[in-house]
Amino acid sequence: MRKLFIPIVLSSVLLMSACGSGEKNDAASPSASSAESSTAAPSESPSASATASSDTIIYQSESGPVEVPANPQRVVVLTRFLTGNVMILGVPLVGVDEMSKDNPNFAEQLKDAAVVSEDNPERILELNPDLIIADVDNKNLDKMKEIAPTVAYTYGKVDFKQQEIEIGKLLNKEKEARAWVEDFDARSKKAGEEIKAKIGADATVSVIETFNKQLYVYGDNYGRGSEILYQQFGLKMPEKVLEGTKTAGYVALSTEVLGDYMGDYVIFSKDADQDNSFQDTATYKNLPSVKNGHVYEANEKAFYFNDPMSMEYQLEFFIQHFLG
Repeated sequence: MRKLFIPIVLSSVLLMSACGSGEKNDAASPSASSAESSTAAPSESPSASATASSDTIIYQSESGPVEVPANPQRVVVLTRFLTGNVMILGVPLVGVDEMSKDNPNFAEQLKDAAVVSEDNPERILELNPDLIIADVDNKNLDKMKEIAPTVAYTYGKVDFKQQEIEIGKLLNKEKEARAWVEDFDARSKKAGEEIKAKIGADATVSVIETFNKQLYVYGDNYGRGSEILYQQFGLKMPEKVLEGTKTAGYVALSTEVLGDYMGDYVIFSKDADQDNSFQDTATYKNLPSVKNGHVYEANEKAFYFNDPMSMEYQLEFFIQHFLG
């Protein structure tokens, strides 16, 4: 059923967009991840920008206007947090990072995409991309710009909804992007109300993960489903988690203090290849959430990101586990 879920959602979004085509657009870990979210003014919509030619548009990026293809067909994404943003809009990808390639939710759509990195511009050149999407910390941005039009984003500068709209503007698919945002917002908030009604409005939830023999707990904007749980569902996190994640977005824990950070329910983004021996300790086994069967283990490789495709998977996971 899961394999069919994303294509169905995408088809619905595209159908919604097609039905509204005559309407005017709306206004313009520590494991190497963070999902900080802050307010930033959206870029001007391509539909409102001057076009360089019938085959290109001008996208207002963070660093200024960039002339990009109006209908890109060979996109390279060098930042793993945006791969799913592009894929859900049906735009072909020819090159992605290794983590995206390893994501089981992306496997079918990325089966023909090459694994690339900023360290090998020559390999990217061989793919003949017509658009490159990167992050601002990419050390070879200048080389990328020589290969193809390149747009770089500051990760976490906007929330997950606005980020998808920005990608929609870049790919000349803003209407489709906005349709997904509105649809997902409604569906996830409805699910959140149902979940709160079942588990109680005051029930707390924690999101944990292990990496390099260290245990972490995450705040409300750090991937792993945290945006859905806390922002969309409106669920509460334990007070210790709320205080501890305000600055960095996560807290590194020792087993001894684990109980102070675990909620009534726990989402464990679990990588079987990591050291998960804390689950064998008496401290962990005696947690109320463990005894009550309220620890829900998810595949870390599929749960890591906060792009639209990953969040569709996370939403389905939460509905299944919280609502049965």
